[in-house]
Amino acid sequence: MMFSGTSYLAVLVAAVAGFAFGSVWYMALGKRWVAALGMTERPKPTPLPFIAAFVCQLVMAWMLAGLVGHLGEVTVGRAMFSGALVWFGFVLTTMIVNHRFQSARWSLTVIDAGHWLGVLLVMGLVIGLFGVQPV
Repeated sequence: MMFSGTSYLAVLVAAVAGFAFGSVWYMALGKRWVAALGMTERPKPTPLPFIAAFVCQLVMAWMLAGLVGHLGEVTVGRAMFSGALVWFGFVLTTMIVNHRFQSARWSLTVIDAGHWLGVLLVMGLVIGLFGVQPV
């Protein structure tokens, strides 16, 4: 099945890669992230947030692939640049608004925003590497 010239396999691999990036990101910054949340220890993990995160990353990868496919030739550079623009124009701005109204610490915004930038760049890399698949 195809959507804008990019295979669903590319979307699945991009979502898995983005999810893996997030795992590494938050393992590396776990103590700082917990402190930025204003907590002393990591919340006890339950499966539901991880399931929701993966489903949302599937949707994000699918939308990024569709966006890049509509812009023309699917290349690594174009897909990663599109991911960065989506992050800057939609993700970062939304996070700043939400975090400011929630009185969250700026350090939380920086950690979470860095995560989403990395996710979108990794997804763009994967989508670009798959390129346009023949129909």
